[in-house]
Amino acid sequence: MTGRGGYGSVSAVNNAGQDEFDMTADAITPAQPKVYTVTELTREVREVLETEIGEVWVEGEISNFRAQASGHLYFTLKDAGAQLSVVMFRGNAASLKFKLGDGLQVMAFGELSVYEARGQYQLIARRMEPKGYGALQLAFEQLKQKLAAEGLFEAARKKPVPAYPEHIGIVTSSTGAAIRDILNIIERRFPNIHIVIAPARVQGDGAAAEIAAAVDELNALDASGRLPLDVLIVTRGGGSIEDLWAFNEEVVARAVARSKIPTISAVGHEIDFTICDFVADLRAPTPSAAAELVVKQRLELAETVAALGQRLERETETALDSLKHRLELAATSYVFRRPAELVRQYQQRVDDALASIENAAGQWLSARRGRLEVFREQLARLSPTARVAQYRQRLENLAERQAHAMKSWRQERQHALKELSGRLALLSPQNVLNRGYSITARTSDGKVLTSAAQVRKGERIRTRLREGEIESDVA
Repeated sequence: MTGRGGYGSVSAVNNAGQDEFDMTADAITPAQPKVYTVTELTREVREVLETEIGEVWVEGEISNFRAQASGHLYFTLKDAGAQLSVVMFRGNAASLKFKLGDGLQVMAFGELSVYEARGQYQLIARRMEPKGYGALQLAFEQLKQKLAAEGLFEAARKKPVPAYPEHIGIVTSSTGAAIRDILNIIERRFPNIHIVIAPARVQGDGAAAEIAAAVDELNALDASGRLPLDVLIVTRGGGSIEDLWAFNEEVVARAVARSKIPTISAVGHEIDFTICDFVADLRAPTPSAAAELVVKQRLELAETVAALGQRLERETETALDSLKHRLELAATSYVFRRPAELVRQYQQRVDDALASIENAAGQWLSARRGRLEVFREQLARLSPTARVAQYRQRLENLAERQAHAMKSWRQERQHALKELSGRLALLSPQNVLNRGYSITARTSDGKVLTSAAQVRKGERIRTRLREGEIESDVA
C-alpha cells in the first residue's frame, strides 16, 4: 500500500513503540519527518567532526600532492586500508622545514572538518613531521640539493687521483672488514706501499664527527710535511641506511670537500650511494674496489714500463729516419741548386697575378655601373604617390573596422555585465531577507545560529530582518 505523497510505507513508529497515523477521509498518511537540505546536513556533520573529534595526529603516505600558486598545499594521506584528504593552508605551509612530495611518510597534526562544496571530510593540517625511512631519505635529498647548489659535486673541482701513489691514508674502523680487505689487496699487489690508518667509528652517534676529524688530521700531517700522503681513502663495509648514515652527515661532506689530498669514497656496496661519494674526488663501489683502483699490480707496472720503452725506441728510430730522408731531399732540391732562377719565376708569377686582379676589378666595376644605370631608370619610372594613396586607404579601412569591432565588443561586455548583475542580485542575502526570511546570530560572538541548541538561556541574540534588526534575550 502506498499513501498520499508517494511514501513507500504508511506506518511510522513513535517513541513508545506504537504505530502512529494521521487519519484522513481519503487515506492513511505517515507523520511528516524532519527533512534536511544537503547544506544543513553537511554543516551538521562538520560540527560533529569538529566538536567530537577535533584535533588529531594522523600518520600515512602522501599521494596526489598538489601545491597551488596561492601557497596552499593539497594532498591525500593513505595507508593500506583507507585514505584521507588533507589541506595545509599557506600560513602553516610556509613554516615547513622540508618539502612535501608523493611517497613521503609523514605524521600530520590538525583538525577534522568538512569541505562543504563537495561534502568531503578532510584534515586541515597545521604541522607536519616526516616519519621513519622517509625522514632519512628526506634529509639525504635536502643535504644533497644544498651541497650541489654550492658546487661541491662539480667535476671541475675534482682532483685527479695519482696513478702510482707511494703513501696512502685510510680513514675507517680499525676492526672492520673493510680495512682487512684493503690491506690484503695492497699487500698482494704492491707490498712496498706506505699506509697510514686514521681509525674512526663508522656508525652510531658521534661517528660522523670522528670521520671528519680523521680526514682533517691526515690533511694537517700532509700539509706539515711530516707525513706526506698521495691519496686518501674514506671507507667502510656494507650495511643498512642507518648503518651508513654517518657518511651522509654534512660534517663529513665538508671535511672531504676541503681535503687537499685527493680523496676516494668507498662506502658500502655497489648499490649504496652516500653524500660522501658525491663530494669525493672518486667513488669506488666497495672497499676492495678502492684498493684495486689506487694500487696497480707490480707485474702490471713492470710490463707497462717495458712496453713504453719499446714503443719509445721504435718511435725514435722512425722519427730519425724521417728527418734524414727530408734532409736528403732538401739537399738535392732545385731551390738549393739554382735559387736565383726560382726567385725570378716567383716574381713573374706575382706580376701575372697583379694583372689578373686589375683586369677583374675593371670588369666588376663596369658591370656594377651598368646595373646602377638600370636601377636609376626603374626608379625614375616608379612614383611613390600611388602607393602612398593606397596605403592611406587601407589604413582608413582598418581604422573603421577597428572602431566597429570595439563597439561590438563593448556592447557584448555591457550585456554580459547586465546579465551577471541580475544573477548576483538573485543570489544576494538581502534578496532572501526581502522574501520574509531572517538571520539570527549570537550577540556575543556574531555566530549565525542554525539550531536552537546553539544558545543557552539568558544569552542575547540579534535577528536581522529585511528592514532593521531585533535584539532579544533567550528565555
